[in-house]
Amino acid sequence: MAREITKIGVIGLGTMGAGIVEVCARSGFEVVGIEMDAEAVERGREHLETSTSRAVSRGKMTEEDQKALLDRVTTSDDLAALAECGLVVEAVPEQIELKREVFGKLDDIVAEDAILATNTSSLSVTDIATATRHPSRVIGLHFFNPAPVQKLVEIIATVITAPDVLEDVRALAGRLGKEPVVVGDQAGFIANRLLLAYLNRAVAMYENKYASREDIDAAMVLGCGLPMGPLALLDLIGLDVVYAVLDTIYKEGRDKLHAPAPMLKHMISAGLLGRKTGRGFYTYEGKGSGKVVDDASTPKASLDGASLRPIGKVGVAGSGTMAMGIVEVFAKAGYDTTFVARSEAKAEAALAKLAKSLDKGVQRGKLSQEARDEALGHVIASHSLDDLSDVDIVVEAIAEELDIKQAMFENLDEICKSGAILATTTSSLPVIQVAMATNRPGDVIGMHFFNPAQVMKLVEVVTTVSTSADVVDTVTDLCGKIGKRAVNCADRSGFIVNSLLFPYLNDAIKMLEAHYATTDDIDLAMKAGCGYPMGPFELLDTVGLDVSLAIEKELYLEFRERGFAPAPLLEHLVKAGYLGRKTRRGFRTYA
Repeated sequence: MAREITKIGVIGLGTMGAGIVEVCARSGFEVVGIEMDAEAVERGREHLETSTSRAVSRGKMTEEDQKALLDRVTTSDDLAALAECGLVVEAVPEQIELKREVFGKLDDIVAEDAILATNTSSLSVTDIATATRHPSRVIGLHFFNPAPVQKLVEIIATVITAPDVLEDVRALAGRLGKEPVVVGDQAGFIANRLLLAYLNRAVAMYENKYASREDIDAAMVLGCGLPMGPLALLDLIGLDVVYAVLDTIYKEGRDKLHAPAPMLKHMISAGLLGRKTGRGFYTYEGKGSGKVVDDASTPKASLDGASLRPIGKVGVAGSGTMAMGIVEVFAKAGYDTTFVARSEAKAEAALAKLAKSLDKGVQRGKLSQEARDEALGHVIASHSLDDLSDVDIVVEAIAEELDIKQAMFENLDEICKSGAILATTTSSLPVIQVAMATNRPGDVIGMHFFNPAQVMKLVEVVTTVSTSADVVDTVTDLCGKIGKRAVNCADRSGFIVNSLLFPYLNDAIKMLEAHYATTDDIDLAMKAGCGYPMGPFELLDTVGLDVSLAIEKELYLEFRERGFAPAPLLEHLVKAGYLGRKTRRGFRTYA
């Protein structure tokens, strides 16, 4: 028979603890909040009042509801006040000995059938549970910050958690309006294990001066639709918090990808913890502020026009979906653009598709009829590469195979005029290997658009060791003129987005492979817990498992990092022909 829980205790009234109190009180429970002393109790009460007052000012709660909520909450600095609670949630700092001490004291205070839950984000729930005389009633109940807003809770059942405790807590999560995922006791659980490894890689990327902090963050926001860039998110969470969780995960699994990047430790030693100290990867207006201010690392003023090559005519090699998206982008920006297809029939078909795309823009009110006609008037369809002889820049957008691209660049080298820029849209192949197929590698650059090119604002501008500085400046400037945000990076497999995204996707597959969680729970954890627009398996099926495997192989060959080796499950699905949505079966089956 399920427990009738009417009163909930929360130990620790910091930001997270006060948020949990609010969640429980909003759902009609009586709540007892506990802190170590009267001053800390008062601060916790202020957290709660500030949060609920903000909800009132935004029209999400009435003043009457706020008063009723606050009336359901009592606070104390005495653990004995928890005696009548059917559930106690511990939310003290992430220190194992402190948590064990708290749980050890609760045995003599609460009833024997009361449930004890820890909000730990990474520590062993089993280790915490063994501090009590009744470890079977201990469970992990990991809320996400801010608790009143975030829908996800991770429920962590240990090997000794009683089944009825698990079921009662799962039911309670529903009453709190949360979406629960149930997992085993593994450091980091789902969300933090996947998220923090990705954040750690972003730190390493910045530490190695591969790209600026602004470009790394912009790439992941614009390229993946994430709510925040990784370095900005680290500042929000707190570098010390992230380091502690990563260290815990690393000590459990000894996976190098979870070993905290050295830069994190150095910044923590210097007191650069993020927003809470006013400085982390970025500098803020003050302690606790989210407003970024300029500092010594802020990018300087725009490019000097004198160093730019003139761009009047544009060529696009290819007539597929990506190629025609790029053609549309340039044509809308007023550039005369010639695209080359493999045959006259393919050229005509591609031109018809372009016209249809522009027509849809008119129908949706995003484009006037005059602008549609003007854009189409800038486009010339061809099936001969020789028609690119007078363009100022060629953007290659053909098959993602090195030998095919190299053959194309050999031809472009012979056909295009001196000084023309030759750009490849490769998403993972080494740009330098494409450049060396020409006699002018200084004119070759990567210009990686994202699909659909007409919509996505990001372009990764990839510089090789041979690319001329004026070519980099010209392409960066050109991106701005066609309405794109350029991010600059060096010629390394995966560039910014794919080198951060695909190891994360690979980690998710390994988690599934280990039977730690289901595809649905992993996807839910990353969407509801981290604000991702798609879960990893939704994204893999959309991108295509074959494409994903090819990129992961490239990353592994480049970095030779054991953790980057493609998960065997991914390889098996590709061999079976289960490639995702395009074959109606991947990690999920589609109608």
